[in-house]
Amino acid sequence: MAGPIHYEVYVRKTAPSAWSLLIATESRKHAIETAEDQMADRLAAAVRVCKETMDPDTMAFSSLTILELGAPEPKKKKAVETAPRPACGSPAELYSPHARVLVGRVLEEWLRRQGVTAFELLHRPDLAERLEASGIELQHAIQKVAVPESQATGQDLHGMMRHYQRLAEATIARLLKAGRAGQFPDLSERSVADLAHRLGGTPDRAFIMGGAVAGALRDARGARERLDLLMDLIDAAPAEGPPRALVVVAVEQIAAEMLAVRSALADILGPALDQGANLAAVVRMVAPREVDALLARDPRMALMTPAIEGPAARLAQRLSAGEFPLLAAALARMVLRELSSSRRLRPNDPEGEIDILRVLAMTLTAASSRLLSLDEVQTAFVDRSKALVTADFVAAYVKNCETVLAEAEHLTRLCENVTGGANKRAAARWLSACVTSLRFETEMRQATPAGPSPSQKLAALARLQRSVRAAQLGELEQRQIIEAVGAVGGALEADVGLSAQIARASVGPIQKLNALLRLAVGEAAPLGPAANRARSEAVKLLRTPETRAALDAAPNEVAALKGLMQSAGVAA
Repeated sequence: MAGPIHYEVYVRKTAPSAWSLLIATESRKHAIETAEDQMADRLAAAVRVCKETMDPDTMAFSSLTILELGAPEPKKKKAVETAPRPACGSPAELYSPHARVLVGRVLEEWLRRQGVTAFELLHRPDLAERLEASGIELQHAIQKVAVPESQATGQDLHGMMRHYQRLAEATIARLLKAGRAGQFPDLSERSVADLAHRLGGTPDRAFIMGGAVAGALRDARGARERLDLLMDLIDAAPAEGPPRALVVVAVEQIAAEMLAVRSALADILGPALDQGANLAAVVRMVAPREVDALLARDPRMALMTPAIEGPAARLAQRLSAGEFPLLAAALARMVLRELSSSRRLRPNDPEGEIDILRVLAMTLTAASSRLLSLDEVQTAFVDRSKALVTADFVAAYVKNCETVLAEAEHLTRLCENVTGGANKRAAARWLSACVTSLRFETEMRQATPAGPSPSQKLAALARLQRSVRAAQLGELEQRQIIEAVGAVGGALEADVGLSAQIARASVGPIQKLNALLRLAVGEAAPLGPAANRARSEAVKLLRTPETRAALDAAPNEVAALKGLMQSAGVAA
């Protein structure tokens, strides 16, 4: 409204409905008459007229009810405040995936010493009895759960610890009772397929099957042997339907928890593999079809990707067939977590780390459509690229470079292999500092008896320029680096007068023209002053009668030179 005071008429169509604005007016009389008409014509169950006054300082309105007619507004029921309760209230809730992850975290050391997973602990009476007998291990685990939960929810810490103590005792008692009652069949005496069929429709079928599968691993030693036994159970499982799903779910949960442990993964894939090779083997295991198709097109990449064999190969066959989708997704996300972490893939081999990172980038991208989104893969490699442009990594990467040119080539390769705008700029700064340094110019212009010739140096600088263009750096960084390399190439060419020497050489004009054009287009010398001088000499050479006569006499060679002439911007 225009004035500082106006009146608003609200109506409720029915008694329980909410208020809705009917009109707003600056006339008090009009507002009251409208409200009374609404009630007289029975168009509303209740009406309310409010006076709204604007504060000129704050520009906020204060409201005052001046009329209210009709059914009273129903009282709102107060929301019942429920007291916070512990996150886990019964033994059955401990078997959920989230609870098992927490159990695995708080009992990580104890489970590692026993060589088992949280799923097996919750399904094997002997392990539960062993944990109960340890005393202090269980008490520490309860404290690790109760203390942060008490701080987050404000519940009494001692009461929460007593609750989880009772919960642990009830869970152990239930498991021991099931073991004494013989609820977990011995799979060495009967087939898992027969058990799966007999358990159909049983209320505790998942609990019983989990206990039977966990019991089958009791005598296995090492993650490799345990995974092999799990694959044997899958081979012996029913062919289809709910009975097969009952076996697959139990096996998948144990395998997922087992492969989440680094030591177990190293035992399965081979202790000789480093972190990068482990991740490449996991990707190959999760997406064998995609990776094998990629390796068939690139033999060099096949040399850097470790082969998988034994139980890992058996698991890969199941994953490629579409079984264990949760396990496949968990392994793929584990690879992304490791890539996003600060842990080096190959601590003592920076060049090898870049090589294996390229392999992982290509294989994960090939498998992204089925397991991960492309955005997740790109984000992980952006995070990993941050570690590649740190001072420590760059220093280790160029440590063994004997010449400054080799250092520049290494840094250019680093620019090619990092991703993300900020990381590209950081890598470009390292390369720019190298090619603009006095050491770079001095070494390139300095003549050494056993070193490369000036023409070889110019060709190397041209290759460096082309690599910089292929690195997809920012426009400003790329231009600065290319100009710096071109300037060094120009100084080197000027020192020896290479273009002038070629123009005076005692060879045929077509040979001289070919050499000059290769310098002018950036093949044999970097673009910049050196290429410009070569272009000028080529233009002069083209104007001479001898060159014209030679070109007319050799039309086939003219056709071969035509592409170079067009690239150099000269015409025959």
